[in-house]
Amino acid sequence: MLSRPKPGESEVDLLRFQRQFLAAGTVPAVRLVKKGSRRGGDINLDQPPLQDHRDVVMLDSLPDLPPALVPAPPKRARPSPGHLPPEDEDPEERLDRHDEHITAVLTKIIERDTSSEAVKLPVSSGVAFPLVFHRSQERQGKPAVSGKRSIFAQEIAARRVSEARVPQTEKVVPPLDPPEGAVTCEAPTPGDQGCQLPGSSRSFQGPCLVTGKGLPGQEAEQEAQAIHEENVARLQAMTHEEILQEQQRLLAQLNPGLVAFLRSRSHTHEQAGEEATDGQRPGGPSVVVIKEKPVMPPSAREPRKKDELEPGGPAPVLPVTPHKDWLHMDTVELEKLHWTQDLPPLRQQQTQERMQARFGLQGELLAPSADLPTHLGLHHHGEEAERAGYSLQELFHLTRSQVSQQRVLALQVLAQVISRAQAGEFGGQLVGSILRLLLDAGFLFLLRFSLDDRVDGVLAAAVRALRALLVAPGDEELLDSTFSWYHGASVFPLMPRQEDEDDENESKEPPAEKAKRKNPEEGGRPPPVLAQHDVIKGLLATNLLPRLRYLLEMTCPGPAVVLDILAVLIRLARHSLESATRVLECPRLIETVVREFLPTSWAPVGVGPLPSRHGVPCAAAMKLFRVLASAGRNIAARLLSSFDLRSRLCRFIAEAPQELALPPEEAETLSTEAFRLWAVAASYGQGSDLYRELYPVLVQALQAVPQELGARPPRPLAMQRIASLLTLLTQLTLAASSTASEPISDCAEASLSGTPSLITWTQVSGLRPLVEPCLRQTLKLLPRPEMWNALGPVPAACLLFLGAYYQAWSQQPSLCPGDWLQDMERLSEELLLPLLRQPTLGSLWDSLRHCSSLCNPLSCALAPEAPPSLVSLGCAGGCPPLSLAGSASPFPFLTALLSLCNTLSQIHKGLCSQLAAILASPGLQNYFLQCVAPVAVPVLTAFSAWALRHENHLQYLALSLAQRAAALQPVPATNPTLHHGVALALLSRLLPGSEHLAHELLLSCVFRPEFLPERASGGLEAADFSDRLCLGSRGDPGCGRGALLAQACQDLPSIRSCYLTHCAPARASLLASQALYRGELQRLPALLLPVPGEPLLPTDWPFLPLIHLYHQASDSPSGCPPADAVGTVTRALQWVLVLESWRPQALWAVPPAARLARLMCVFLVDSDLFRETPVQRLVAALLARLCQPQVLPNLNLDCPLPGLTSFPDLYASFLEHFEAVSFGDHLFGALVLLPLQRRFSVTLRLALFGEHVGALRALGLPLSQLPVALECYTGPPEDNLALLQLYFRALLTGALCPRWCPVLYAVAVAHVNSFIFSQDPKCSDEVKATSRSMLQKTWLLGDECLRKHILHYKLPNSALPEGFELYPELPPLRQQHLQRLISGVLQTRGSET
Repeated sequence: MLSRPKPGESEVDLLRFQRQFLAAGTVPAVRLVKKGSRRGGDINLDQPPLQDHRDVVMLDSLPDLPPALVPAPPKRARPSPGHLPPEDEDPEERLDRHDEHITAVLTKIIERDTSSEAVKLPVSSGVAFPLVFHRSQERQGKPAVSGKRSIFAQEIAARRVSEARVPQTEKVVPPLDPPEGAVTCEAPTPGDQGCQLPGSSRSFQGPCLVTGKGLPGQEAEQEAQAIHEENVARLQAMTHEEILQEQQRLLAQLNPGLVAFLRSRSHTHEQAGEEATDGQRPGGPSVVVIKEKPVMPPSAREPRKKDELEPGGPAPVLPVTPHKDWLHMDTVELEKLHWTQDLPPLRQQQTQERMQARFGLQGELLAPSADLPTHLGLHHHGEEAERAGYSLQELFHLTRSQVSQQRVLALQVLAQVISRAQAGEFGGQLVGSILRLLLDAGFLFLLRFSLDDRVDGVLAAAVRALRALLVAPGDEELLDSTFSWYHGASVFPLMPRQEDEDDENESKEPPAEKAKRKNPEEGGRPPPVLAQHDVIKGLLATNLLPRLRYLLEMTCPGPAVVLDILAVLIRLARHSLESATRVLECPRLIETVVREFLPTSWAPVGVGPLPSRHGVPCAAAMKLFRVLASAGRNIAARLLSSFDLRSRLCRFIAEAPQELALPPEEAETLSTEAFRLWAVAASYGQGSDLYRELYPVLVQALQAVPQELGARPPRPLAMQRIASLLTLLTQLTLAASSTASEPISDCAEASLSGTPSLITWTQVSGLRPLVEPCLRQTLKLLPRPEMWNALGPVPAACLLFLGAYYQAWSQQPSLCPGDWLQDMERLSEELLLPLLRQPTLGSLWDSLRHCSSLCNPLSCALAPEAPPSLVSLGCAGGCPPLSLAGSASPFPFLTALLSLCNTLSQIHKGLCSQLAAILASPGLQNYFLQCVAPVAVPVLTAFSAWALRHENHLQYLALSLAQRAAALQPVPATNPTLHHGVALALLSRLLPGSEHLAHELLLSCVFRPEFLPERASGGLEAADFSDRLCLGSRGDPGCGRGALLAQACQDLPSIRSCYLTHCAPARASLLASQALYRGELQRLPALLLPVPGEPLLPTDWPFLPLIHLYHQASDSPSGCPPADAVGTVTRALQWVLVLESWRPQALWAVPPAARLARLMCVFLVDSDLFRETPVQRLVAALLARLCQPQVLPNLNLDCPLPGLTSFPDLYASFLEHFEAVSFGDHLFGALVLLPLQRRFSVTLRLALFGEHVGALRALGLPLSQLPVALECYTGPPEDNLALLQLYFRALLTGALCPRWCPVLYAVAVAHVNSFIFSQDPKCSDEVKATSRSMLQKTWLLGDECLRKHILHYKLPNSALPEGFELYPELPPLRQQHLQRLISGVLQTRGSET
């Protein structure tokens, strides 16, 4: 037998197998059959297949090269063998004969001859419209004649049969109609009652089951009627009992399914017969009352229990009486007609129970007792029909309706509800948040589904609702109005903060998983999961941007929809750099916006509403590009280069607003946004080439500013345009002073730090003479508050321009310094000093406290409608005038004034003392006093972060000017203590993006000796005088607190270096912040700040060096201490001691328990670090400060501590370390004893006496050096039974001895004595038994001293050697209790013997 080929065998082996097979002559297993053509024209199936021709492969006959590819000949249709075409037939005639085209059909139509037929006129009718054919119940019960005949054909055939049966002489006389709404009920005729069984209400009017089907027409009915009459006769001859017996016998024999089918068929025929009988009765239309209870779902039955029809009850009164001949009214279901009745009376709420909120068509909340008319369209809902308005659930249901008008109405109402909720109109009236409820219910994706609708009205309503949800009212107005403030163009991203749990999970994940989590779309998380944490990310994951682009480009929506879409895009761009990048990279989105909404040529548009926004310049489109450019210099460069925004800027800046052929308001806003976009680009050093082209236009605009300022009253839009122009000139002036610098290597976007600016100083030097008169003109309005407030940010923008101008002037190396110094002196004498002496300026300083967010924390409270997944500033309804962002806020002008004074004092040192007089304002002093007061810090929200940043700017500039004046003045500065307290408080409040300010505060203000006047004004002596407790070496004069503070003041430079090392931010963040505040345009990566998750430095930042050392020691595998650990700990402890002694308000935010935990970290860093003399003295001084009577009650070890997961765990590590390396150190022992006070958790005492009993021998701290009173340990009496047993065991075993542990010995004796003599009747039997057992063992002790101490303990007294007083004799009550116990023990022993 031949084997099959195996893998690896070559073609030679295959040919060999073939030869062997052919030589053997074996019959092949497969027979090859040539089937031929599919049409069967050539093959004869009866002919046997060929066996001689085999498919043999011959390798030798194959050519060496493959054959050339030649196209195959075209296939030709082969005729079927049975239908051969005639040879003489013309093909054209054959095609015409088989043509089936419509024209061939129409040409054969022959009109029917109707000349011999009679014409019948339509029958007159008494109704307005002819009757409509309807399916009756009788027709439904009969089977169809043919399964292929339609209902209409069957109805016509039935009508013809009925007409053939009616005699021609009979006429139908219509009965008189009864009064409208009448309900008639008639008794059955005697003929109807004839076929009725005795004792039964069931009557038979015809055969129900036997139809005679299969017999000829007339015979079928006659035979069926005969069978029916025979059956009725038999039933009438039987008694009622016989009928029931026969019925039971049939039911037992028949199939239950067949029985159910017969009953349903009989019931259907009965209903049809009744309806036919009612239709034949005279009297007009009537309402058929259905006695059966309608079948309804439980959800529909429960709220309408009172409205259900009861059997035998009266029929409901309907406004229209239904007729059975109406379409779809053959079966009247009254429960479905309830909505046509009058509404039930409005139920008055008797209790204070909560009710479902209902809203009007304008989104207003309707009161539960509101009785509104029905024509308002507010009662068309199912539940609570008597109450007007729609609930959120009903509106959600309408949004998925098949009727487009209902979908539009629902989306419009929901948009109004959201807008009113964000405006705060429902505050205190609703339970919970509407926005959170809607987001949890999936409203976000409901809007996304609605955006895919095909109806324009639904699209417009969905876009409007999306804008109402995403764009909080007032946010954009606030950010636009503060664009020209001091660094007002830099804003925080409106994105949620990352949760701490997510951060912890990220730290545990590998780098690959962490990268996936940072990009959620790549991580595969579905949009609903993303939307739970971030609404914007969830929307972007649903391809929202391509859909919005499609709506703008392809559907050409109306003007309102275009503005809504642009507002949504602006909100998406403000979310984060990633979102802005996705908006930029969306295919054809930016091109569509530029082409359609920023054209360079358009038809003139007059005043009034625009018919279309396409092809007309739109200010919102320019604002979108400005917000995108603020996200990063890379995006700004791409917008200017790739999308031809340079030509758009030239187009809309070159012409004045009144010449743009647009509505005045739109033209003014468009010009303003063009200035702002150019200013943002100039902040990165880009767009400087446009300055040379548009220089005449800018000069002309500046020359027109005085005329605009002279208008009464000033126009707000014009003031915003002027401020934007000045901000643009400020950035262009800074560009003239910037030089090319190395890119920031740590920042990805710094690779685009382009070439040096093309603007030179000579091109901007002529701007100051044009701006300075504008400033003088605005300052004249300062005494008039209403006119001053109407100027908006114009005065502040003028001051900021002058500061940038002098900064750029002083950086020109080719110019003479004397020129700018003289000009600064002139400006100071002519403008600034007279301004500082004006009384009206003092009113601005006085209003700082009223407008401050720090002084009014409630102004930054979180809005009620602020879901954490959708961040907004919460400025609904605008800001109050007396607020930081209000129209009467002094912050923008005073911050700009301080900025100019700082710039002048930094360049011209001689002006510092004169300009520093601004710091002596009483209003500023009172504001600083309230800022350092221990008040509640505002909760960190999006608005509070924005407000605190601008408030921090004012405080930093004031402190910077104060430290310059303190360094130059020979006499002490004015109120340096207050300035130092403000600097310390400001350092702990600075947010991300202000790294430069934190670094400068650490360099200049915080550790400046001039801000510590106590070092030279008796503060050291006062510290020694007030310090009465010194642990360790009492006789050493160098260990006093005064000496330690003096040494700390001398080491301030070293302390500053230590904190600059441990408190420095990341280098990339610091360089980016320095570029922003120093005006280094080529190094600025973005105007979008980091997310304000938390302040840059924690509240306990003075302890940061200690915490860093502790973590380094814990993470070190060798256990060796970090380098220079002694110096770091010494510097940190010195600074903490300075703050504890002279600036205690700086540590008010750090709980005493957290300070104790930080001190314990010093001992855990190394086994020998605490033995260093400077460390011992500093820790002893700080421990004494913690144990002061006014501080000790605030020491709470049971509350959560910042930066610490569990204090008991830390204390367990502390005990272990003490037991290993302390060697009886008294300071170490004092820290161990401090948490063992009676008011603290018993867990700490159990850890010592249960797990670390060996540490008791090292706790040799004398009673005289105990930092707190002994009564803190002995009272109240201990009630933990396990701890009392441990106390007693330690005393009996000798682990507690007054020689090596005097403090805890006295504590244990006091608690054991109180326990064994306690006679509380409420205690349990276990406690009583344990108490008697301890007393018995104490009485039987062989150690007479211990026995006397336990039995005769009286009161704690740390002055005595034992630490307590003893009774000479036991009190009578205790003596009697002891005697009873002794007698009982003796009796027990006697009975046993």
